[in-house]
Amino acid sequence: MTSTEIAAMAVHKVVPPPPRSTASKMKARVKETFFPDDPFRQFKGQPRRTQWLMAVKYLFPILDWVPSYSFSLFKSDFGISYAKLASLPPIIGLYSSFVPPMVYAVLGSSRDLAVGPVSIASLVMGSMLREAVSPSAEPLLFLQLAFSSTFFAGLVQASLGILRLGFIIDFLSKATLVGFMAGAAIIVSLQQLKALLGIVHFTTEMGLVPVMASVFHHTQEWSWQTILMGVCFLVLLLTARHVSMRWPKLFWVSACAPLASVIISTLLVFLFKAQNHGISIIGQLKCGLNRPSWDKLLFDSTYLGLTMKTGLITGILSLTEGIAVGRTFASLKDYQVDGNKEMMAIGLMNVVGSCTSCYVTTGAFSRSAVNHNAGCKTAMSNVVMALTVMVTLLFLMPLFVYTPNVVLGAIIIVAVIGLIDVPAVYQIWKMDKVDFLVCVCAFAGVIFISVQEGLAIAVGLSVFRVLLQITRPKMIIQGKIKGTDIYRDLHQYKEAQRVPGILILAIEAPINFTNSNYLNERIKRWIEEENSMQNKQTELHFIILDLSAVPAIDTSGIAFLIDIKKSIEKRGLELVLVNPTGEVMEKIQRANEAQNHFRSDCLYLTTGEAVASLSALAKMTTP
Repeated sequence: MTSTEIAAMAVHKVVPPPPRSTASKMKARVKETFFPDDPFRQFKGQPRRTQWLMAVKYLFPILDWVPSYSFSLFKSDFGISYAKLASLPPIIGLYSSFVPPMVYAVLGSSRDLAVGPVSIASLVMGSMLREAVSPSAEPLLFLQLAFSSTFFAGLVQASLGILRLGFIIDFLSKATLVGFMAGAAIIVSLQQLKALLGIVHFTTEMGLVPVMASVFHHTQEWSWQTILMGVCFLVLLLTARHVSMRWPKLFWVSACAPLASVIISTLLVFLFKAQNHGISIIGQLKCGLNRPSWDKLLFDSTYLGLTMKTGLITGILSLTEGIAVGRTFASLKDYQVDGNKEMMAIGLMNVVGSCTSCYVTTGAFSRSAVNHNAGCKTAMSNVVMALTVMVTLLFLMPLFVYTPNVVLGAIIIVAVIGLIDVPAVYQIWKMDKVDFLVCVCAFAGVIFISVQEGLAIAVGLSVFRVLLQITRPKMIIQGKIKGTDIYRDLHQYKEAQRVPGILILAIEAPINFTNSNYLNERIKRWIEEENSMQNKQTELHFIILDLSAVPAIDTSGIAFLIDIKKSIEKRGLELVLVNPTGEVMEKIQRANEAQNHFRSDCLYLTTGEAVASLSALAKMTTP
C-alpha cells in the first residue's frame, strides 16, 4: 500500500472552530456561567413599551396572575388556613408567618411554595447564636442577634440572585442534605424532650450526648402528667400523618391535626387547671401585629462576625430548601420556577422580615404539600395564610394562654420526622458508597459534634471528592468490539479486543494544571505495562489519545501534550490525537504557530480512521 493510498483512507480532517474574538468568547462564557437560562430571551423583538411592561412583571410576578385572578382560583387558594407555631418564641413564629408570605406573594414565582419558619433554619440559627448568648439570661440581646442574622441571611440570598451566583448552593449535594437533615431532625426531636418530659433545667447544648445526659441527670424533674399528655398527642399526630400518607386524598387529616391538637390541649388545660399540676403552658401573649424591629438590628463589632456567619449559613440552607421545594412542586404541575428570581424574592422577604420582628423564613415542604394537595393555583395562598395569622395576632392571642408547651413539642417532632428519608439513604448506599460516606459524616457530625460543624464536614468531603475527580481524572484503555468499527472501554465491554501494536487511551475530563502531571505519569506507566506484558504477538508502535471527552484545556494541558509526545517519540513510538474538541483544537493550532508540534497526519477525527491508517502504515514499514 502506497503512502498516497494511506492518506486517502483518512478522508475526514480535524478542523479548528470558526475564529472568534476574545471579547465574543468572554461574552459567551459569562452568559453561559451567569445566564444559562437566558432570562431575557422573551424581550427580543418586542416593542419598547412591551419590554418595559415585561420587565415590571419579571420583577413583580404578582402582576402576571392578579389581572386574571378569579373567585374560582380564590377557592382553590384557600386550601391552607393555619400557621404552625415555630420552635422559637411563639409570637415571633407567628410574626414570621405574617409579613414574609405577603412579601413572597408579590415577588415569588412559585405557585405552590408556602413560606414561613422552618425547623432546619431555626435549629441552625438557635444553635449558633446560643454559643455566644443565652436566650434565657439575655433574651433581648438574643432577639437582636436573631433579627441581625436574618438581615444578613436575606442580604446573602438576594445578592446571590442579583449577581446570578445561584450555582453556589449546588455545593450542598443531595447526599449532604439527606444526612444533614436527618441528623438535624433527630437533634430537633431531642430538644423537645424538655417539653415532653417537663424538665425545667435543660442543657443548652445540641449534641446527642449532652442532651441525653441532661435528660437522665434531671429525672427528678420528670412530670408524669406532662409525659402522659405528650404521648397521647404524639400518637394522635403520628396517626394523622400515617392516614394522610396511606390515603393521599385525606391530606387534610394531617394538615388539621396540629391545629386540632392545640385547640384540644388548650381546652383540657383550661378545664382541669393542668398548669397547677406540673404542665407548662405558653402564658400571656401580646395582641397586635408585627412591631418594627429595624432599631433592634445589631451591627456592633462584638457580634458582627457571629451574625454574619449565622446569616450566611442559615441563608444558604434555607435558600437550598426553598428552591428545592419550589422546583419539586413546579415539576409536578409542569411549570418553570426561576431560581435566581426565587433567590431575590426569598432574600428580600427576609430583609423585610428582619425589620418587622421576623426571623429567617423560606419555603416549607409540609406547608407547600398542603397547598399542592388542596389544589392551590397561585401565590394568593400565601396571602390567605398571612391574613389568617393576622386575625390570630389581632384577636385570638388570649386563647393561646393555656396552650401546653408539651403539645408544641409533639407537633415539632412529628413535623421533622419527615426529614428522615431512609429510602433515600438506602438508594445512596446502593448507587455510590462515597456519597454514602458523605451522608453518614453529615449525619454523625450533626448528632455528635454540632450542626454547623457537621454540615462543614460533609461539604468539605463533597468538595474534596470533586477535587479528586479533577486532579485524578478518569482514563481508560479502549479496544475494538469485534465485527464493528466501535471502540469502547476494555474493562466495561468484555467483547472489546486490543488492537495489536496500538495502545488506545481515552481521557474523560478537562486537562489543566491540576491534573497534567498525573496524566503524564499515568500514560507513561501504561506504556511500560503494555511493553512488559507477556505473550505479546506484536510490538507496540503507536499511542492513540482519544480527546473526545475533553471539553477544555489550559496552557499546562497543552504543555503536557507536547511533553508526552516528545517522551513517546524518545521511546521509538508515535502519538496521535483523536477528535480534539473545539477549544482543544484551537489551542493546539496556536501551539503549532510557534512550532509545528502536531502535524495534520497525527490528528484524526475518529479512532476507527486512526487505527485503519496506522495499521496500514505499520504493515508498510514492517520488513
